[in-house]
Amino acid sequence: MADFVDNNKESAGAAVPTNQHELQLVIHDKENDKYYWPAVQEGVTWELTWKGSPGKLTFKVLTDEKLNFHEGDEVQANYGGTNFFYGYVFTKKRNKDGIITVTAYDQIRYLKNKDIYNFTDKKAGDLIKQIAEDFQLKVGEMVDTGYVIPKFRGGNKTLMDIIQTVLDMTTENNGKLYAFYDDFGELKLKELEDMEVDILIDAETAQDFSYTSDIDKDTYNRIKLYYDNTETGKRDVWMTLDSANIKRWGVLQLTESINAKKPLNYNQMADIKLKLHNRVKRSLSISGAFGDLRVRAGSKIYVDLNLGDVKLTKQVIVEAIKHKFDNGVHTMDLTVKGDVITG
Repeated sequence: MADFVDNNKESAGAAVPTNQHELQLVIHDKENDKYYWPAVQEGVTWELTWKGSPGKLTFKVLTDEKLNFHEGDEVQANYGGTNFFYGYVFTKKRNKDGIITVTAYDQIRYLKNKDIYNFTDKKAGDLIKQIAEDFQLKVGEMVDTGYVIPKFRGGNKTLMDIIQTVLDMTTENNGKLYAFYDDFGELKLKELEDMEVDILIDAETAQDFSYTSDIDKDTYNRIKLYYDNTETGKRDVWMTLDSANIKRWGVLQLTESINAKKPLNYNQMADIKLKLHNRVKRSLSISGAFGDLRVRAGSKIYVDLNLGDVKLTKQVIVEAIKHKFDNGVHTMDLTVKGDVITG
C-alpha cells in the first residue's frame, strides 16, 4: 500500500488542497505506476453496511489530458487529515461534459467470489485468515472469538456468506456480536463492545429521522430446537419461552433442527436465541447528522431522541451509514436497528 501523498502523482488539473475540511482523493494507475490527484466534483459518498456488503465510495472527477486510470486501479480517500477509504475502481461512467462517475469498493467486494470450504475445529478468525490468504487479501486485527466451530460444510456459496454464517454460529453460541469490515486496506474482526464512538446524536445534531417498530420479522418469543434421535427412535426437544411476551404478542415460534452429535449445550443455545429474538424490532433512520469518520457500520453510538412511543436515550448499533461530503461539509445518514433499541 502506497503512502497517501506520493511524489509520483500527477495533478490532473487539481491544486493541492489546503483546507483541512476538503476531501482528497488519490488514484493509483497500477499499470503505469502513476498517482493522480484529480479534480473531484461535489457530492462524494462513502457507504458502509454492518453485514454482507463491501464499503462503497462514489465520486465524480473531471477528465483531462493527464488523467488516465482503469478498472482495478487503487483509490485512497482522506478528509481532514484522516485516511478513511482504500479500495479499487469497479465502475466508470462518462457523460458528454467530460465527467466520470466512479464507483470503488474496498477489499470485501472480492468476498463475492464463490468457493467451497469444509473444516473442523476452527474459530471464525482462523477461517477469515484462510480465505484472505487464498484470495490475496490483506488482514489486520482479528479478535479471538473463543468459540471453536466443531464442523462446517460451506457448499458453493459466496465467501461473504460463508464468513457471515460462521459469525452467526459464533454469536448463537457465545452471545457476542461482531463487526467484520475493511479498515483502509485491512480486513478486521472486532466485538461490537470494542466499537464504541463517543458521540451523541440528538434533535440538535440531526436534520431529521424516520422511526419504525414491528414484531413482523425476526421476532420470536418461543424457541424450539429438536433432533430426531435414530438410536432411540424419538425426537429430542429443547424449548424456552417468554410467557409475558406470548401474552402480549401471541406465540411467535422459531423452530430449528440441530445436530445433537456436536458437543453443545442446547439449553444454553435456546436461551441465547430467545435473548437475540425476543424483542420488538425498532428501526431508526437518521439523516443529516454531523459527520464523524470514526462512525462506521457496527459502531456503537449514543442517541437521545423522542420517538413518540419511546424516549430513546441510550447506546445503539449503527447498521448502515452513508457519509456525505458536499461543499466542504461532512454529514452522515445512519440506520440503527436491532436488539439494542428497546422500549
